[in-house]
Amino acid sequence: MFDIKLSDSALHIDEIYRSVVSPRCGAVSLFVGTTRDNFEGLMVTKLIYESYEKMAIKMIRTVCEEILEKWTEIEHVAIHHRLGEVPVSEASVVIALSSPHRKDSLEALHYAIDRLKEIVPIFKKEHYQDGGAEWKQNAECSWSRCAAIPKHNNNF
Repeated sequence: MFDIKLSDSALHIDEIYRSVVSPRCGAVSLFVGTTRDNFEGLMVTKLIYESYEKMAIKMIRTVCEEILEKWTEIEHVAIHHRLGEVPVSEASVVIALSSPHRKDSLEALHYAIDRLKEIVPIFKKEHYQDGGAEWKQNAECSWSRCAAIPKHNNNF
Protein backbone atom coordinates (compact mmCIF):
# COMPACT_ATOMS: atom_id res chain seq x y z
CA MET A 1 0.00 0.00 0.00
CA PHE A 2 2.86 2.41 0.76
CA ASP A 3 6.61 2.46 0.41
CA ILE A 4 8.73 4.75 2.61
CA LYS A 5 12.48 5.16 2.43
CA LEU A 6 15.17 7.49 3.72
CA SER A 7 18.43 6.98 1.87
CA ASP A 8 22.00 8.30 1.87
CA SER A 9 22.37 7.29 -1.76
CA ALA A 10 20.85 8.53 -5.01
CA LEU A 11 17.11 8.03 -5.44
CA HIS A 12 16.13 5.85 -8.40
CA ILE A 13 13.07 7.51 -9.87
CA ASP A 14 12.32 4.64 -12.27
CA GLU A 15 12.24 2.10 -9.43
CA ILE A 16 10.01 4.32 -7.30
CA TYR A 17 7.66 4.82 -10.25
CA ARG A 18 7.50 1.06 -10.91
CA SER A 19 6.73 0.41 -7.22
CA VAL A 20 3.35 2.16 -7.55
CA VAL A 21 2.25 1.03 -11.02
CA SER A 22 -0.83 -1.19 -11.02
CA PRO A 23 -2.93 -2.70 -13.81
CA ARG A 24 -6.04 -1.33 -12.02
CA CYS A 25 -4.72 2.23 -12.11
CA GLY A 26 -4.79 4.57 -15.09
CA ALA A 27 -2.83 7.32 -13.35
CA VAL A 28 0.58 7.56 -11.75
CA SER A 29 1.50 10.99 -10.45
CA LEU A 30 5.11 11.72 -9.68
CA PHE A 31 6.86 14.60 -7.93
CA VAL A 32 10.63 14.91 -7.98
CA GLY A 33 12.20 17.65 -5.88
CA THR A 34 15.74 18.43 -7.03
CA THR A 35 18.57 20.62 -5.78
CA ARG A 36 18.61 23.89 -7.71
CA ASP A 37 21.78 25.91 -8.21
CA ASN A 38 20.49 29.19 -6.79
CA PHE A 39 18.58 30.78 -3.94
CA GLU A 40 17.92 34.51 -3.59
CA GLY A 41 20.89 35.49 -5.73
CA LEU A 42 23.32 33.01 -4.15
CA MET A 43 24.88 30.15 -6.13
CA VAL A 44 24.06 26.86 -4.40
CA THR A 45 26.59 24.03 -4.77
CA LYS A 46 24.82 21.33 -2.76
CA LEU A 47 22.30 20.59 -0.04
CA ILE A 48 22.87 18.55 3.09
CA TYR A 49 19.84 16.85 4.64
CA GLU A 50 19.69 15.57 8.20
CA SER A 51 16.85 13.91 10.01
CA TYR A 52 15.72 12.33 13.21
CA GLU A 53 15.12 9.21 11.14
CA LYS A 54 12.85 7.27 13.48
CA MET A 55 10.49 10.24 13.83
CA ALA A 56 10.74 11.11 10.12
CA ILE A 57 9.66 7.59 9.12
CA LYS A 58 6.78 7.75 11.60
CA MET A 59 5.60 11.10 10.24
CA ILE A 60 5.96 10.03 6.59
CA ARG A 61 3.83 7.01 7.48
CA THR A 62 1.26 9.44 8.92
CA VAL A 63 1.25 11.36 5.61
CA CYS A 64 0.68 8.10 3.69
CA GLU A 65 -2.14 7.05 6.01
CA GLU A 66 -3.81 10.47 5.68
CA ILE A 67 -3.64 10.21 1.89
CA LEU A 68 -5.17 6.73 1.85
CA GLU A 69 -7.94 7.86 4.20
CA LYS A 70 -8.73 11.07 2.31
CA TRP A 71 -8.42 9.66 -1.24
CA THR A 72 -9.85 6.14 -1.01
CA GLU A 73 -9.12 5.44 -4.68
CA ILE A 74 -5.34 5.80 -4.21
CA GLU A 75 -3.83 2.34 -4.50
CA HIS A 76 -0.13 2.91 -3.81
CA VAL A 77 1.96 5.68 -2.26
CA ALA A 78 5.75 5.87 -2.30
CA ILE A 79 7.71 8.60 -0.53
CA HIS A 80 11.51 8.45 -0.67
CA HIS A 81 13.73 11.19 0.73
CA ARG A 82 17.45 11.50 0.42
CA LEU A 83 19.67 12.29 3.40
CA GLY A 84 23.23 13.53 3.43
CA GLU A 85 24.75 15.40 0.51
CA VAL A 86 22.58 16.07 -2.55
CA PRO A 87 24.44 17.78 -5.42
CA VAL A 88 22.79 20.27 -7.80
CA SER A 89 20.28 18.65 -10.20
CA GLU A 90 19.95 15.44 -8.17
CA ALA A 91 16.68 14.33 -6.55
CA SER A 92 16.19 14.98 -2.85
CA VAL A 93 12.59 13.75 -2.64
CA VAL A 94 10.42 11.55 -4.84
CA ILE A 95 6.71 11.03 -4.28
CA ALA A 96 4.71 8.64 -6.47
CA LEU A 97 1.02 7.74 -6.25
CA SER A 98 -1.28 5.57 -8.33
CA SER A 99 -5.05 5.66 -8.70
CA PRO A 100 -7.66 4.65 -11.25
CA HIS A 101 -8.09 8.30 -12.35
CA ARG A 102 -5.74 11.29 -12.51
CA LYS A 103 -7.73 13.70 -10.34
CA ASP A 104 -7.21 11.71 -7.14
CA SER A 105 -3.51 11.09 -7.71
CA LEU A 106 -2.80 14.72 -8.64
CA GLU A 107 -4.68 16.11 -5.64
CA ALA A 108 -3.03 13.61 -3.31
CA LEU A 109 0.41 14.39 -4.75
CA HIS A 110 -0.01 18.10 -3.99
CA TYR A 111 -1.18 17.24 -0.48
CA ALA A 112 1.73 14.84 0.04
CA ILE A 113 4.54 17.32 -0.65
CA ASP A 114 2.88 20.09 1.36
CA ARG A 115 2.21 17.80 4.30
CA LEU A 116 5.71 16.32 4.12
CA LYS A 117 7.22 19.80 4.44
CA GLU A 118 4.78 20.64 7.21
CA ILE A 119 5.29 17.74 9.64
CA VAL A 120 8.35 15.62 8.79
CA PRO A 121 11.55 16.45 10.73
CA ILE A 122 14.03 16.62 7.86
CA PHE A 123 16.47 19.54 7.96
CA LYS A 124 18.18 21.13 4.97
CA LYS A 125 21.45 23.06 4.84
CA GLU A 126 22.32 25.00 1.69
CA HIS A 127 25.99 25.31 0.76
CA TYR A 128 26.97 28.26 -1.42
CA GLN A 129 29.68 28.85 -3.99
CA ASP A 130 31.13 31.68 -1.85
CA GLY A 131 31.86 29.15 0.92
CA GLY A 132 28.92 30.09 3.12
CA ALA A 133 26.20 27.73 4.30
CA GLU A 134 22.84 28.13 5.96
CA TRP A 135 20.26 25.85 7.57
CA LYS A 136 16.90 26.49 5.90
CA GLN A 137 13.45 26.41 7.41
CA ASN A 138 10.30 25.35 5.53
CA ALA A 139 7.66 28.07 5.70
CA GLU A 140 5.05 25.28 5.84
CA CYS A 141 6.66 23.59 8.82
CA SER A 142 4.24 23.70 11.76
CA TRP A 143 6.58 22.34 14.44
CA SER A 144 9.45 24.70 13.60
CA ARG A 145 7.47 27.67 14.87
CA CYS A 146 7.99 26.23 18.33
CA ALA A 147 11.51 24.85 17.91
CA ALA A 148 14.67 26.21 16.37
CA ILE A 149 16.46 24.60 13.48
CA PRO A 150 19.07 22.24 14.95
CA LYS A 151 22.18 23.90 16.25
CA HIS A 152 25.06 22.49 14.24
CA ASN A 153 28.57 23.55 13.50
CA ASN A 154 28.20 25.73 10.40
CA ASN A 155 31.36 24.17 9.00
CA PHE A 156 29.43 20.91 8.46
